[in-house]
Amino acid sequence: MPEIADAVTEAVEKADKAESKLNTAVAALVAISATFMALCNVKDGNVVQAMAQAQATGVDQWAYFQAKSTKQALAELAADGFAVQRDTTPGLSPEARAIYDRKVADHLAKAKQYEAEKAKIKDDAEASAKEYDRLNVHDDQFDMAEASLSVAIALFGVTALTQKRWLLVFAIVIAGFGTVLGVAGFLGKSLHPDWVAKLLS
Repeated sequence: MPEIADAVTEAVEKADKAESKLNTAVAALVAISATFMALCNVKDGNVVQAMAQAQATGVDQWAYFQAKSTKQALAELAADGFAVQRDTTPGLSPEARAIYDRKVADHLAKAKQYEAEKAKIKDDAEASAKEYDRLNVHDDQFDMAEASLSVAIALFGVTALTQKRWLLVFAIVIAGFGTVLGVAGFLGKSLHPDWVAKLLS
């Protein structure tokens, strides 16, 4: 009988050692995943702030564009008005005609100036929109990284409870996916699994 007792004791000790090794691995992976997730969260917050700034700048630029369009339309309308007055006033002296001509020319010049300014403003507004879209890719990367790492941490917890090694492997794969997306976000790479973004949006 002592041999059976020794075998049972040895089996229990081996199980405890195996469980201890698995739990140590799980604890280390949870710590690493949680730390990286926290870094992703901070970076994502900064990206969201930059997105808000780009969007606000774009809105301001389009409002400025509209203001210039209004000024251009008013200048063209004034030029037309002076031209009509000039052309329909009977017995206009050459001096008066010259004044009308100057007014028409001044307003048409202002209209051309506004048109040129609008082109620059439009370029700036479109650049803000492109910057917003670029940042949005990274925002999605960090969001997906955080979601993946959260799921992985939950799976690590279940692994510690159930002691299922296959579950540990599955959790590592999910954490790896999140880590790849997070690293891509930090490096400014355009890795963007659209199907995941659509699923989460």
